[in-house]
Amino acid sequence: MNQADKPRVHISAQFNTELEGVRNDLMTMGGLVESQIEHAIEAALDGDSLRAEMAIELDVEVNDLERSIDEQCTRILVLRQPAAGDLRLVLATIKVTNDLERIGDEAVKIGRQAIELAEGGALESASARVRDLAGAVNSILKDSLDSFARLEVSDAATIILRDDDIDEAYTAAKKWLTGEIQAHPETLEASLAYLGILKSLERVGDHAANIAEQVIFLTRGVDVRHLDTLAVRDLVS
Repeated sequence: MNQADKPRVHISAQFNTELEGVRNDLMTMGGLVESQIEHAIEAALDGDSLRAEMAIELDVEVNDLERSIDEQCTRILVLRQPAAGDLRLVLATIKVTNDLERIGDEAVKIGRQAIELAEGGALESASARVRDLAGAVNSILKDSLDSFARLEVSDAATIILRDDDIDEAYTAAKKWLTGEIQAHPETLEASLAYLGILKSLERVGDHAANIAEQVIFLTRGVDVRHLDTLAVRDLVS
């Protein structure tokens, strides 16, 4: 990344301290959300209600951090009136915070579905589909947060492309599971729980891609939310 693309150093040391505080809180929130997703997925795969409850309970901390970060960003916008790179940093932080909160909500949904499966019985073949998609989603979430922390624009573009693969994997898994319901209607309740888990995982992938889009906005000053993936790749190449 060119020096000119980086958020500028503000003349106020206090302002820099405020920005660093927001950044640290955002990274903490990202770590909590990663833990939420990990607990929720393992709960769904292992029938572990305790881990499901852990994922659900972590949402309180995630929501508290979201409110705190939003308040800090609002105060910075009103009192400091940042410009250029500093303004992009604050705006990107607000959007990433929103995506992280929504990922936390999906973790809660997965946790609740996991409790249903623990009580009603799991389907081994469906669990395998969840495991495959979950691996890809965990990876893209981690990489999107790393990309934001390091402001690595090339990684961000790759993450957006990888989300297309997750969407395709979700569509295939959904089609397969729908066929299983038709062939084995007695598994309807459990299969619907797995469909919900798969959908939540697909949404987590979408939110991870949104975070990557904010990396490009922050470093290049370009909003790529409505560009196709090939256009994004060409932009950052």
